[in-house]
Amino acid sequence: MRAALLLLIMASALPAGAGAFTLGLPIDCTLGQTCFIQQYVDHDPGPTARDFTCSGLSYDTHTGTDFALPSLAAMRAGVAVLAAAPGQVTALRDGMPDTGLTPETAAQIEGRDCGNGVVIRHADGWETQYCHLMQGSVTVTRGQMVETGTPLGLVGLSGNTEFPHVHIALRRNGQVVDPFDPDGQITCGAPDTETLWSAPIAYAPGALLNAGFATGIPAYDSIKAGTAGLDTMASDAPALVVWGYAFGGRQGDVMRLTITGPGGTITDHSETIDRNQAQFFRAAGRKTPAQGWPAGDYAASVSLMRDGLSLGSRSLVLRVE
Repeated sequence: MRAALLLLIMASALPAGAGAFTLGLPIDCTLGQTCFIQQYVDHDPGPTARDFTCSGLSYDTHTGTDFALPSLAAMRAGVAVLAAAPGQVTALRDGMPDTGLTPETAAQIEGRDCGNGVVIRHADGWETQYCHLMQGSVTVTRGQMVETGTPLGLVGLSGNTEFPHVHIALRRNGQVVDPFDPDGQITCGAPDTETLWSAPIAYAPGALLNAGFATGIPAYDSIKAGTAGLDTMASDAPALVVWGYAFGGRQGDVMRLTITGPGGTITDHSETIDRNQAQFFRAAGRKTPAQGWPAGDYAASVSLMRDGLSLGSRSLVLRVE
């Protein structure tokens, strides 16, 4: 079954130069800053997964590209999902809650993995599907004609998902096509230079999603929610901590976390990631001394490295009062 799916992908796909069909971004954000591609189409015919570069930013049988937001706070601020090409809306669903997949919601989500979504039919047998939209946000109607960039709704957390994103699936004549490798001929180390994106999209094998200060090791839920970071802190807070939140972690990656203040270096900690992780965070810092922290500005930096190359870095400033 799985091998047949991959054969269909290759058989149905066409190189970008073979036709005029192209895709715009399906989300109103700045890639690498306010949104990130966290998962790609799976090209592995076995039980594991690999993306179009033969790396692991996918999961078994994944059929689309996931444009993700860094936090639930970013989702709640409202980020538009956009039509990636002109066409006609042929199907939609709204009304599913933004609960994501949990043991408690699994039964309600079963058979409706896409959550709230929109399907658009384009010319020449092409079709796009947009999943996990926010409840009540869908703004188009069945039969409506749309243009590239027409708002369809907002990024949400509906259906089978654990983080806020829009999953865009591309099909031609009913068969899955990877817009990053439309001919389906994967060559490890030499990804196809012809894609279906109207503007080039750089591949990021992992990146920092967010970073911040805290008064202790923050709860993972607060980091994912976007509520863990501080701009100011009392001098007698329990501790001074910096954290980094990332995706695409591979065994051997190194996250470095540093804090400096009026008295010099407070922490300079490097931690090697011991296993592959789709998303993860690390934190470092020190307990507050008996006399408290001196008032003033404290600077932190967080960086993620792989094989000596940077996957991203953040610089932060905290005011201690």
